[in-house]
Amino acid sequence: MVDVNKLEFGIETFGDIVANEDGSLKTAAESIRQIVREGELADKLGINVIGVGEHHRPDYSVSSPETVLAAIASVTKQIKLATAVTVLSSDDPVRVYERFATLDGLSAGRAQVMLGRGSFTESFPLFGYDLTDYDDLFNEKLELFDLLRKEDAVTWSGKFRPELKDQEVYPKTEKELETYIGIGGSPESIIRAAKFGYKVIIAIIGGQADRFKPYIDLYHKAAEQLNMPVYPVAVHSHGFIADDEDEAVEVAFKNIKANFDRIGLTRGWAPMSREQFDNETKVGSFYVGDPETVAQRIARTIDLLDLGRFDLVYGAGNQTAAQRERMIELYATNVIPRVKEILSEKEAAK
Repeated sequence: MVDVNKLEFGIETFGDIVANEDGSLKTAAESIRQIVREGELADKLGINVIGVGEHHRPDYSVSSPETVLAAIASVTKQIKLATAVTVLSSDDPVRVYERFATLDGLSAGRAQVMLGRGSFTESFPLFGYDLTDYDDLFNEKLELFDLLRKEDAVTWSGKFRPELKDQEVYPKTEKELETYIGIGGSPESIIRAAKFGYKVIIAIIGGQADRFKPYIDLYHKAAEQLNMPVYPVAVHSHGFIADDEDEAVEVAFKNIKANFDRIGLTRGWAPMSREQFDNETKVGSFYVGDPETVAQRIARTIDLLDLGRFDLVYGAGNQTAAQRERMIELYATNVIPRVKEILSEKEAAK
């Protein structure tokens, strides 16, 4: 059963390059500064979480999300600061821990590290890793990160980094670092998260939400059997909100299609058709429309999956700063209150 009073709502950006009003593109540096402004706006409007993704390619501006989050920390007071995701497989767990412990200190305990294997693989050759070790890298590094998070002296050895002998890492946090595992739909990933006692956030970027219900049930069942904490599950999906329904659909189609088609060139995807897009906005994983349309669809997903948190991925493609900021405003002031209202009415009617 969804507890409306404990529900969290977030936004996430992958650092897409922002467009100027004339259609030209801003620089990566300008796009990064825009994200900081958006984080400040989201904080003022009461959004619970902002997540920033990690990429190492020209169509995204952010390769070091925790640095951007540190800038956001300096101009905000309440909003939680998350990655979406940190590619642990191609990073060093010691440095990941130290960077996020530092962010946690700067933000007075608001840091969230979201660890993932990486659906984008550019970081692997960039940092000298072999993709044939994809699963082994994540498993080994997650094991080490989990030891480091306990903040005791660590003695450890593995295949992919030098061993540690009675080593402590710094700075120490004021409370245990909040950690999520980002999951794309692998049962093995679900069980791994439960084994380590971590929260999970599921990326639903295509298809109907109900097909992910078995994964959520598996997480809860595995956590119970392993005597680990059973946390509410979070989900993130793409979306776009505008005052006018037709405007929202057209802006979203142009930008989401361009984004998915560009990525699809290296993954063997067929170009996104209008029919495919329309289906995703009506019954699938794109939350697009005016505030009422989006609120109804988010409420249905939260209720269906019994979620504790919903993050809307914004800014896909090359949207203008005005479009991005207006979407954040509508999400905070119209959509989130309406979602809570819908869910409360549904619960009262039982």
